[in-house]
Amino acid sequence: MSQRNYWLFKSEPANFSFDDLRTCPDSTEHWDGVRNYQARNYLRDEVQVGDQVLFYHSNIAEPAIVGIAEVVKAGYPDWTARDPENKHFDPASTAEKPVWYMVDVRFVKHFPRPVKLAELKNNPALSGMVLLSRSRLSIQPVREEEWRQILRLGGVEE
Repeated sequence: MSQRNYWLFKSEPANFSFDDLRTCPDSTEHWDGVRNYQARNYLRDEVQVGDQVLFYHSNIAEPAIVGIAEVVKAGYPDWTARDPENKHFDPASTAEKPVWYMVDVRFVKHFPRPVKLAELKNNPALSGMVLLSRSRLSIQPVREEEWRQILRLGGVEE
């Protein structure tokens, strides 16, 4: 049995919010459009079914972690990269040689209170978070002790 991993997935709520995920059929959706090689490698090679995800709203006045999702399908080729009508189209990606990958995630729960970026930055226990040093990376690993601290800050009982 593999060990559960923890991740932070970033999304701009104007494009796809945590509530959008909640209202999808079965509260589940594919996580497409990742176009950074390091984030792609995480999706392709490391993110697994059962992994837990902190859902982070970015590019807003007060960026914040707003809830928890769970990975329900491990990495598979991102078909949006092969669709010329899609904004994530990449002509280098083919069915035979996919460049980009995605996973499926399911809504688990909203945080009783969002954990804002400013709060993360001011918490010494979270000073090593990838979010605080590689803020542009859209898929990021989260250490278990960071996960537990963030759940406490968000008012979630374990």
